[in-house]
Amino acid sequence: MLRFVRMSGVVRGRPIYLLENWTLSNSQNLGSPSLRRWLHGSQIQRHGNVTRPDPGTGIKLHFKDSKGNLLKTIEANEGDDILSLAHEHDIDLEGACEGSVACSTCHVILSPEHYDLLPEPSDDENDMLDMAFGLTDTSRLGCQVHITRELDEMTAILPSATRNMFVDGKKPTHH
Repeated sequence: MLRFVRMSGVVRGRPIYLLENWTLSNSQNLGSPSLRRWLHGSQIQRHGNVTRPDPGTGIKLHFKDSKGNLLKTIEANEGDDILSLAHEHDIDLEGACEGSVACSTCHVILSPEHYDLLPEPSDDENDMLDMAFGLTDTSRLGCQVHITRELDEMTAILPSATRNMFVDGKKPTHH
């Protein structure tokens, strides 16, 4: 049950309304043009939604294990993040918080020449990196590294272990 309560604000000459207590009997009014101006939606943005590029057209990213052995070379689109790419290509990168910067389980070690091309990590990312296992000077959270053309041929090394404060041993699943 929702109803409109008039607020004192005005935008472009129109009053601003707060939606509260609208009854089901008034639901036929949802189609009115004046109401549709105030009630609108936007497309849902989902993390981890990766579209694979056509072979030979993507940005190459190499995943290696902690010993330097190549796990897989993949192709990515500009804007994809390393965590989502790893999950899409079945690479064992955990991501317990699903990219919300609340853990360090997607910690990766990047090649120094590519690390320098990235923007500085945020304070939240640095706080989580402080808890990462095997932290290095070129460590980043995979969920925070978005691929650009300049990062073509970048190597992401997976550390030998992760610290998961939530549940140790949880494996990532596709959404």
